[in-house]
Amino acid sequence: MIRRVLIANRGEIAARIARTCARLGIETVLAASEADRDSLPARLATRAVCIGPAHAAASYLKPELLVQAALSTGCDAVHPGYGFLSERAAFARLCEQHGLIFIGPTPAQLEATGDKLRAREQAEKSDVPVVPGGPAASRADAHAQARRIGFPILIKAVGGGGGRGMRLVEHWADFDSALELAAAEAGAAFSDARVYLERFVARARHVEVQILGDGTGRVMQLGERDCSVQRRYQKLVEESPSPVLRPDVRRELCESAVRLIKAAGYTNAGTVEFLVDKKQNFYLLEVNARIQVEHPVTEQVTGIDLIKEQIRIAAGHPLSFKQKDVPQIGHAIECRINAEDPARNFAPSPGTILEWRPPGGPGVRLDSHAYAGYRIPPNYDSMIGKLIVHRPTRAEAIACMKRALGEFHVAPIKTTIPLHLQIMDNHEFQKGDVDTGFVERVLLNR
Repeated sequence: MIRRVLIANRGEIAARIARTCARLGIETVLAASEADRDSLPARLATRAVCIGPAHAAASYLKPELLVQAALSTGCDAVHPGYGFLSERAAFARLCEQHGLIFIGPTPAQLEATGDKLRAREQAEKSDVPVVPGGPAASRADAHAQARRIGFPILIKAVGGGGGRGMRLVEHWADFDSALELAAAEAGAAFSDARVYLERFVARARHVEVQILGDGTGRVMQLGERDCSVQRRYQKLVEESPSPVLRPDVRRELCESAVRLIKAAGYTNAGTVEFLVDKKQNFYLLEVNARIQVEHPVTEQVTGIDLIKEQIRIAAGHPLSFKQKDVPQIGHAIECRINAEDPARNFAPSPGTILEWRPPGGPGVRLDSHAYAGYRIPPNYDSMIGKLIVHRPTRAEAIACMKRALGEFHVAPIKTTIPLHLQIMDNHEFQKGDVDTGFVERVLLNR
């Protein structure tokens, strides 16, 4: 039984974890940097402890400080949220070594999924399609791979994702410099400079499957999310279900995700991400061994609290439902609200929120740590909230989202709300006719 959880994160996910734990009767301790000592999550948690300066490298990215905070406050478990150390096997192992339950996959599973080449190999063994490509251990190896798969090519980091350490190369003349830049960025971001190559899939959609494994061999899929509306490989809008997948493709996609995760003996929550081309052929993109930012859209259509399930699994409980019991009701859409100025090339817009009027009404959910008077620190990700709507049909969900975005007032900082209104008003989006280049090609004219 888990009695007290250290929340090793900040922002909206820290607030979300604190609220779910409170509902379950579990105490929480927030590990907060100096910039977050007076944050909303600090007020929601049972108590908060300061773990260091505002800079993440001196606080949220220090495993030993987080473990010390957990031990000194009598915690028996740690929830890493997403980002920061959530997928670091070394952090999970350090927790285990000190008798702390890590609410997530095992260290070995984190190592296996965190290495994109190992994930590709496991996919091939599990009969899950992968994009043509392979390792680039040396420049000669990279050149041989490039000649084999042909341009355009994506150079990708072995040890991470989120667009970091990634370069699209369309011509030989740019290949060597892009290879060096990708490796340097990967080394800085993930302490792992290894890269690999994949053929670039043009006009692809990004579709992912939410899974839960309880460590007994039981794995459930909770349907797919379509995350094709992106900018520079960063997701902006997510929805469930995908508006375009044929029923047979949806079934094969979800079955492939379960097959891959079962073969890995996976425990806890995770996401299997795929690229889907114009003919609805799909290919493994990566496995994210953590809770995702966009998990609320799955919660809305299934009614399953994913944070609660994570905690139950970590406490040793089997999954409380069967695959046939997982509902798929209605349509959900999520917009990530970032403190950025789209009119100034998405420049960060930190500062103090003086006016905060969130939307409401039937089918509207807002996951946020912001409020009137909140000072957005310049040290972290710019997301200040996730606006989620859930209605019986996609058309109704889009209409609901437009109304909610229109109600949402934040000042004087700039936000991405105007861009989201553009997206919801766009005819191609309304038809579901988008791909990962839609925002930059259609809305930003780049």
